[in-house]
Amino acid sequence: ILAAYFARFPVLEPYSEAIGVGIVVVVISYFSLVFGELVPKRLALNNAEGIAIKTAPIMDFVARVTRPVVSLLSVSTEIVVRLLGIKPASEPAVTEEEVKILIDQGRESGVFEDVEQEIVERVFRLSDRTVNSLMTHRSEIVWLDLEDPLDENIQKILSSGHSNFVVCKGDFDEVIGIVRAKDLLREYAAGRSVAIPASLQMPPFVPEGTKALEVVARLRHDKSPVALIVDEYGTIDGMVTLTDVLEAIVGDIPALDDKGEPAAMQREDGSWLLDGMMSVDEMQMLLNLDELPEDADDYDTVGGLFMAQMGRIPRVGDIFEWHNLRFEVMDMDGHRVDKVLIVPV
Repeated sequence: ILAAYFARFPVLEPYSEAIGVGIVVVVISYFSLVFGELVPKRLALNNAEGIAIKTAPIMDFVARVTRPVVSLLSVSTEIVVRLLGIKPASEPAVTEEEVKILIDQGRESGVFEDVEQEIVERVFRLSDRTVNSLMTHRSEIVWLDLEDPLDENIQKILSSGHSNFVVCKGDFDEVIGIVRAKDLLREYAAGRSVAIPASLQMPPFVPEGTKALEVVARLRHDKSPVALIVDEYGTIDGMVTLTDVLEAIVGDIPALDDKGEPAAMQREDGSWLLDGMMSVDEMQMLLNLDELPEDADDYDTVGGLFMAQMGRIPRVGDIFEWHNLRFEVMDMDGHRVDKVLIVPV
């Protein structure tokens, strides 16, 4: 019909059929996109559950009817691909990056809060972190010595405010178990005889470098709140608790009586003052760094990063620059880096 119409015009007569076909294709494509693609998607987005419930029986029926055809086509495709010597792709249907993008888009549209996005990203990072980045180093651990008087151990419990304590005999590497503070304090407050060995539970020992999620599984299996980290020589490097894991997911959890400075503090000029004991994984997330300096496996803390870069014990005022950032030692605690200032340059 369209071709006959345009054939009436002498100028368009040679092209009348092509013009008619072109107009038909454009019109059909337009209506197919609008009514067959865009409008159904918009309706589904506005009432996803309602439409899904109504269309589910129909889709299930169609899937059952066409299953033999789909199976035949799938098998045929698989045979041809194998004959061509092509290995099937082993990539997961949904990747971690795709989930992150969806969460980011959801945050921009108001579906997710900023804190929810941060928690999801921290969970993904946790799967890549080792227990070394979560643990409390042995130099920072408050432990009870069976060879000390009971009153001295009780005072340690009261002054530290921790819930669980490693119990040793003479030396920290001579661990005989862990004890819950409330069990001892309950007996002590009641005036009854306190026997620390009777309340002990042996914690799990895990090697350094163990993935954080593996340690979580071990803690759940052993029903223990604490795991001790040992190096290749059997020396205890530190300990990790379920609270450490939780902080890796939700961020710092200050105690009620915690009056200490935060591990990271941003100043008015945009620079950051970090605690030397802060995990480099936390620093990487805080500063949105794609990577860490070379030999990242040789250190776990900001202070360790500085030592690795200096090749010696740092001193106050030491500076190095990396990726448009200037790192400067602001304070030392003996041989340990206490405070580091990071300034964009």
